Amino acid sequence: MNIDVSLGRAGMAKLLVVEDQHTLLQSMQRGLEAEGHQVFVATTGSEGYRVASTEQPEVIILDLLLPDGDGLQTLRRLRQDGFQNSVLIVTARDTVEDRITGLDTGADDYLIKPFAFGELLARLRALLRRTGSSTETTLKFADLEMDLLARQVTRNGVGVELTTRQFGVLEYLLRHKNQIVSREMLARDVWKAPTSSWTNVIEVQINQLRKKIERPDWPPLLQTIRGEGYLLGDRF
Repeated sequence: MNIDVSLGRAGMAKLLVVEDQHTLLQSMQRGLEAEGHQVFVATTGSEGYRVASTEQPEVIILDLLLPDGDGLQTLRRLRQDGFQNSVLIVTARDTVEDRITGLDTGADDYLIKPFAFGELLARLRALLRRTGSSTETTLKFADLEMDLLARQVTRNGVGVELTTRQFGVLEYLLRHKNQIVSREMLARDVWKAPTSSWTNVIEVQINQLRKKIERPDWPPLLQTIRGEGYLLGDRF
């Protein structure tokens, strides 16, 4: 599956992809992360159940043909345990009976392989709207505004040009406004990597971001809290 990451993006959501085809799994993970989502992955039903139980993703993208059994067993077990978030089945099983069984077992939607990545994104957006997640299309703090759908940022009505990484960092800071965000949090949730590998890179990106969203005649918004991290918010 070729993924075009230029397709329309929504706000960040926590997703779990349960898929045993490694090439497809990696492709989906890269594409969804490029859309700004936090993505967990699993290659077996048991692993998917464990991750879903601990992380409580907003949507599970679930294959049915898994090495340790039918994905429907995993879905049934999650529903029995009270998991209420959305589940999107993605499978090669394409008969009407298969779709009926999947939906009756507790799936919220059903997508047949092979599929276009754009359709997957559209179905995810629909599921997130339905559950009330990621309905926020604009993030704001003071006179700083981020349009998640248009991928545009303005400060005091002036457009701010950001790189894809800077956009992701700022989105994360806006979602945690008035909270201290540590380098560990940024490394884990934005860079998807250990902090030690990215400390200097994070500092550089924060400094570049600060230069773009702040001017001498504007009140400062982004603070560095010594020994703790960064704060997009009011000064202590």
